[in-house]
Amino acid sequence: MARKASWNTATLICLIAALVCIPGARVAAAQTSSGGSASTAKAHTTSASATHKTSASKSAASRTVAAKTAAKTTVARLHSATLHSTRTSTHAAATALRTTSAVYHRTRNGARTVLAVGRTRVRHIYERFTGNSFADNLSQGDVTGGEDPVVRAAAVDALGNMNGTALAIDPSNGRILAMVNQKVALSSGAEPCSTIKLAVSLAALDEGLITRDTPVNLGGHYTMTLTTALAKSINPYFETLGRMLGFERVKHYANQFGLGELAGYNIDGEQLGVYPDTELPASEGGVGRMCSFGEGISMTPLQLGALVSAIANGGTLYYLQHPQFPEEVADFVPKVKRVLDIAPLIPEMQDGMEGAVDYGTARSLHTEFHEFPVLGKTGTCSNNGTRYGWFAAYADTPRGKIVTVIFIEGGRPSFGPKAAELTGEFYRGLWDRDYFQTKTPQMAWTGQTVRSTPSETVDR
Repeated sequence: MARKASWNTATLICLIAALVCIPGARVAAAQTSSGGSASTAKAHTTSASATHKTSASKSAASRTVAAKTAAKTTVARLHSATLHSTRTSTHAAATALRTTSAVYHRTRNGARTVLAVGRTRVRHIYERFTGNSFADNLSQGDVTGGEDPVVRAAAVDALGNMNGTALAIDPSNGRILAMVNQKVALSSGAEPCSTIKLAVSLAALDEGLITRDTPVNLGGHYTMTLTTALAKSINPYFETLGRMLGFERVKHYANQFGLGELAGYNIDGEQLGVYPDTELPASEGGVGRMCSFGEGISMTPLQLGALVSAIANGGTLYYLQHPQFPEEVADFVPKVKRVLDIAPLIPEMQDGMEGAVDYGTARSLHTEFHEFPVLGKTGTCSNNGTRYGWFAAYADTPRGKIVTVIFIEGGRPSFGPKAAELTGEFYRGLWDRDYFQTKTPQMAWTGQTVRSTPSETVDR
């Protein structure tokens, strides 16, 4: 574009220079003609001829100066226009480059920018949400006799009137400590959005395709590691992992982690989520889309809670149990569904999950709570005008580990970072209610994850 503009400017300058030379040529011709006539006819006097030549010379000089001035003005204007055009083109190119790089940081929100890698054309899609993010009497009908009353009170306050559900689970045995709005918690679930990336990460790690520090090429010279991809929920990264794994392996691991089967043990009213038997069509994104947004998958809050509990406890996938009476709590017996061989993989995940809360998509949690670290993963997506917001997390508290799942749905106010913020309110509620027996100084937030035993320390 710049070369074309420069060629046009050079051409115009040459044309203008030619026009400048023409008056001078005409003057010379007139002088030659005038001189020739005087010599042949000898009709004019010397003084009259001199006067005529002087006048003609001044007039020609005046015209030449005017032409040169006009030429300079025109050239200056052309140069300015060309420079402006070049700067505009350069700015547009730079903007396009920045936009191309920014594609990896987009999430599937209501108003989102869709951009294919390697292109510079931006297409804006504005989605209209019709769902209601707020509701009254969310906990009406909940069975609460076997729940921890302090945990339930904090969960109820945190969820407020947001249309959704809040779960708190003891990952050491699978006991549900609180389940607010059980109608939603026990429903057939919803698209898991970016929380599916937890299962995909474990699958890729177990297959030896990556470590947390392996740079994965996302096109051109752009690479990404697992830690950053989890923290910032980078969709192209997990699309790439999904294609590397293939649908059959992705489905195998998802089923091992409890997706597609009931998560609870004899919990009345629990419905089953769906994990499809076939891959999404290529026109809809294929396995890559399934691994970045969970498209085509329906996951329940209990299924996600069971998976995160297995990550929190080192690999035991418990059946979740929801005691209905105090006597059931006293006689509680954990029930193991299966043991997952993921213990060596969990340290590879922890930096990314901690980073999500520290500087990534879940950093809104710290607006409410920062007394000790929380590790988790957000998810935001939508379906037919209803927006979903997920946040699944666990924390190593002074009273042991607690797993939380908050799922909200509705309109624009419902999205992953909001669910993370509500989780912060939940922990703040427990803290203010003196739920944690000790509030030792070393538990204050320092940016480092506190581990209960040396074997669980993350190598940095």
